[in-house]
Amino acid sequence: MARHIIHFTGPITSSTCGNLINTCSRALNQGAQTLQLNIATMGGDCSYGFTLYNFLRSLPVLVHTHNLGTVESMGNILFLAGEQRTACRMSKFLFHPFHWTLHGSVDHARMSEYAMSLDYDLQFYAQIVAERTAGAEQPLDTEHYLLAKPRILNAEEAIAGGLIHTIDELPISIDSVQWSVHA
Repeated sequence: MARHIIHFTGPITSSTCGNLINTCSRALNQGAQTLQLNIATMGGDCSYGFTLYNFLRSLPVLVHTHNLGTVESMGNILFLAGEQRTACRMSKFLFHPFHWTLHGSVDHARMSEYAMSLDYDLQFYAQIVAERTAGAEQPLDTEHYLLAKPRILNAEEAIAGGLIHTIDELPISIDSVQWSVHA
């Protein structure tokens, strides 16, 4: 079968990043001509989110991302890797400020590095959203959402903001080839 469905349900971490890359590679080796990535995630680590975005954009087949119910935070970057993007009618997208959890003591140089990294990730995130939603009826103010005021969009608002192309429940056919990546 040409279409392979990968269900990604969990956080974006080192483990799920590696598992998704491995699963996509196995699907391609089995002849996948289209990868449909069904996503339900509360987000996760910026570095792995950007890694997955770049990996999915590099694949030699159509990548279709689909919001199964919630795509939050760094999950938006994973989601925007899709050339075709859809969402269930009862789904949401959440944009909110970045945060890091620090363990132990931190010196001035390390704190400066963390601040630079947060700023860079914010700009990188906003750039990806702007590029992938270009021409939207209601452009998203991503930097504002990431710095000051979180924003939740429902499926209709996601169309207007350019995150998705259509609302679709995407029923799964009985003969679909399915994979799962979860925490």
